[in-house]
Amino acid sequence: MRERKVKQPIVSITKSETEQQSIVDSLNNLPVKDIIHEGDNVVITPNWVNAKSPSTATVVGPETLRALIQYVKKFNPKEIVVATGSGGEETESIFHKVGYDNIIKEEAVTFIDLNYGPYTEIELEHEIIPKTKINNLLENLDVLISFTQLKQHEEATISASIKNIALGWPPAEVHGFPKKSLGIHDDLHGFITAMAKAIPIDIAIISVDKAMIGTGPSDGKAVDTNGLIITSTDPVAADAIGARLMGYLPQAVQYLYTLYKQNVGEADPNKMTMKGIDLAEAEKIFSKAAYGQEIVIDKDKIKTIHAM
Repeated sequence: MRERKVKQPIVSITKSETEQQSIVDSLNNLPVKDIIHEGDNVVITPNWVNAKSPSTATVVGPETLRALIQYVKKFNPKEIVVATGSGGEETESIFHKVGYDNIIKEEAVTFIDLNYGPYTEIELEHEIIPKTKINNLLENLDVLISFTQLKQHEEATISASIKNIALGWPPAEVHGFPKKSLGIHDDLHGFITAMAKAIPIDIAIISVDKAMIGTGPSDGKAVDTNGLIITSTDPVAADAIGARLMGYLPQAVQYLYTLYKQNVGEADPNKMTMKGIDLAEAEKIFSKAAYGQEIVIDKDKIKTIHAM
């Protein structure tokens, strides 16, 4: 498969007055002009797990998706496609119930439900699922953007940019609802790892504006941090930073640590190019909103991979 457009692990953390403005500010800290070129086919995969309100931190906000689409348009791509496949219920149902249909229509972009074909087949480094059908959009994209909320997850530990693609792209027509029929959840961390290696993410966007704690992907408590956003050229780096906000170092998230050990991406903040607000400040903002007190992993210094 192709490589990421920018290999350097650049991470931006921003907090503006609104989620929409913060995404723009955060993306402006990345070398997006080196990722999206005129004439590219750009695919945005948002987290649409089921038809709950964005205020619950279950799915991304329609107006923030609009802001992202409008940002991408500035680079004159050939086509912008919004593509995902829900595991909770039919994607088309979420599409209409939450109001994404209006955004797609008004912004004149294409929508594809990844739960259905036409298909190509990809090989995976996974013992249970060594290959899978996948929508053939994969063969025609130039840039892949993952846009999701930050969540604790009952099986994956955290759900962020990597899991969004790993579970959003496999078709429910093949894997069933909620995508458990062929063994994805028998080795979920292994499957997420395999998908991350097979489908590179060029821009990872994690909204912490409405994050989820307790349990995810849809039944936890929403945490409102008013515009806190993480973006990165490296999805492993983005998710590692998101995990730290929730109190987890890389070894606490099996697929993240495996991808780091296999040199797929960077998980040590000391080896990332960090932009925007300080990591410790972001940890303060999130923990204060989530737990009512500041809980900061990196309060004295930025830790490495380990708690030392």
